[in-house]
Amino acid sequence: MALLKPPPLSLRFFTWRLVSSAINLRYSCGCLPLSASPAFFRARPTYRPVRASSGLLARNGGVVRAFMSSSIALEAAHGQTGSKTYGSEQIQVLEGLDPVRKRPGMYIGSTGPRGLHHLVYEILDNAVDEAQAGFASKIDVVLCADNSVSITDNGRGIPTELHPITKKSSLETVLTVLHAGGKFGGSSSGYNVSGGLHGVGLSVVNALSEALEVTVWREGKEYQQHYSRGKPVTNLTCHMLPSESTSFQGTRIRFWPDHEVFTSSMEFDYNTIAGRIRELAFLNPELTITFKKEDKDPIKALYNEYCYAGGLVEYVKWLNTDKKPLHDPVSFRKETDGIIVEVALQWCSDAYTDTLLGYANSIRTVDGGTHIDGMKASLTRTINNLGKKSKIMKEKDVSLSGEHVREGLTCVISVKVPNPEFEGQTKTRLGNPEVRRVVDQSVQEHLTEYLELHPDTLDLILSKSLNALKAALAAKRARELVRTKSVLKSSSLPGKLADCSSANPEECEIFIVEGDSAGGSAKQARDRFFQAILPLRGKILNIERRDEAAMYKNEEIQNLILGLGLGVKGEDFKKEALRYHKIIILTDADVDGAHIRTLLLTFFYRYQKALFDEGCIYVGVPPLYKVERGKQIRYCYDDVELKRLQNTFPPNASYSIQRFKGLGEMMPVQLWETTMDPTRRLLKQLVVEDAAEANVVFSSLMGSRVDGRKELIQNSANFFNLDRLDI
Repeated sequence: MALLKPPPLSLRFFTWRLVSSAINLRYSCGCLPLSASPAFFRARPTYRPVRASSGLLARNGGVVRAFMSSSIALEAAHGQTGSKTYGSEQIQVLEGLDPVRKRPGMYIGSTGPRGLHHLVYEILDNAVDEAQAGFASKIDVVLCADNSVSITDNGRGIPTELHPITKKSSLETVLTVLHAGGKFGGSSSGYNVSGGLHGVGLSVVNALSEALEVTVWREGKEYQQHYSRGKPVTNLTCHMLPSESTSFQGTRIRFWPDHEVFTSSMEFDYNTIAGRIRELAFLNPELTITFKKEDKDPIKALYNEYCYAGGLVEYVKWLNTDKKPLHDPVSFRKETDGIIVEVALQWCSDAYTDTLLGYANSIRTVDGGTHIDGMKASLTRTINNLGKKSKIMKEKDVSLSGEHVREGLTCVISVKVPNPEFEGQTKTRLGNPEVRRVVDQSVQEHLTEYLELHPDTLDLILSKSLNALKAALAAKRARELVRTKSVLKSSSLPGKLADCSSANPEECEIFIVEGDSAGGSAKQARDRFFQAILPLRGKILNIERRDEAAMYKNEEIQNLILGLGLGVKGEDFKKEALRYHKIIILTDADVDGAHIRTLLLTFFYRYQKALFDEGCIYVGVPPLYKVERGKQIRYCYDDVELKRLQNTFPPNASYSIQRFKGLGEMMPVQLWETTMDPTRRLLKQLVVEDAAEANVVFSSLMGSRVDGRKELIQNSANFFNLDRLDI
């Protein structure tokens, strides 16, 4: 069979590519090589226990028979190599930076792409701390061509004098000793406010780097020292600077990540780091950050400079680029008891969800905290109090909930706390109880004053909130149907759902496929024990442009809610109510499939964002080609892999190529072998790493503003082969 030419891509293909730039995708696969994946996905191999149709339990590539008891299976998996005795000789003492290399995930979250980028953030945050202290005004970040990272600031420079306790230079102390630093607070601290707290950030980066070079400029001198895997390999050198450079001071850290630690991915993503740098530039208006990516090919080199004098106001405007604001951004800054609170917020008429981003000492608190809690409580109370005094809310007994008040709201809150209480080294949640009180009072005071002086803005906000309340009441019957119908009863499940026999959500997975044809093949191919199939009819509603009432009335969306056990929108999410902990979107490898996939991702992101946080959303990757040569059959997932395979054949080889146009064309056996068999398939797990970027992408691609979408597509055109576009 002759090689079929791939169909041209339409503009709708942009949706999936751009969404993937804001959502990190991690691979969960069996035996398929990671090279089979599209180049623009960032991957981390993960393995989860799954039950295969052969009755075997696959765990991390090993196979254990299902009829074994759990204890016997555990002993078989470990080979009974552990000692049965437990004495003093079993107690290990890790010294220096050995704990970091032994358990890196404790310090950086993971040894995949997230942990790799966390190394950059640790050094970058140290430089930003110098800026927050008022000693640095510029930071230069460079992704070097040899996969190293260089970060330079013009701050005070790390001290180099002999430390009285360690009897080593202070520079070597902070690089090689855990919990050594100048950010512990008190009279001996070098910083009033900082993102670093524990004195482990720089030393952790040093421990997990194959090589690290540090350069310090202080008092007219330049100091240098080299390290490898946490240990110094040279002595600290010093020489005088030229007379014209004696006033220069600062620090430069350049490191090469250790390939022994980061085995899955060693490539830094420019867009991921750029997103973090953009955040820091918004949060620190006096700071300029340059970001450069070097490449052997000068054409591929990238450079950007970030400086936002408007601070959080510019941040909110950037987030609302493709939306229709109801009013000008509201912002204020207040300092109380040493705690600085900065807030900027704006409501938009064409948005039906809220975007609330919180930062503490310029660290993004992904899991919220007391500053977010105080912000939400104060917003709800203030709008309700002003509404009851206004003519807009005629019924005095009506009370708006927080969800109704925050509909269409974009808000950024940044707090500077002298002694922040973060949860863990990765600092995802702020715990200071006093911050909630300060934020609550500050927001109520300034927002009340602003809205009383701008009654037209108050009327617009109240109208938006009341419309949200009316939409919720209009959808009440559908919501109650979702809430009251037990998803465990077969009568409440969608008619086209082919359920699995297992009742354990942790081992169950559901494939969402497009159309009855693909659904028929998938139902025949699946393992009925743990795999369920839900066919969808056509394209679901684009909820980015519709309110909650319209969403609940849509039959396909109701089927998704009922079939998955999602419950009602937003804060009512409960993972224990989910019927399947692995939700796999499986669409055709064409433009329609990409569009349907993006509509589903929009629904999950706006309706139940917690699904991404819990790691429940996956994308299945069907092959594009089947190559037969004699009795050998190989599947290729893109044109690059097909070309690579063809190059391995002799020039006169005879083989045939089949191009799959859709899942419905694949035989059930082929679908099982390539896409559904847990031991051989390729999945992409989706997690949101940059909420601000994801929000902008969804608003631009799926919103109602055509001009904004056109501009985004034009700016992203360099990601694609323009010859394949069907314009």
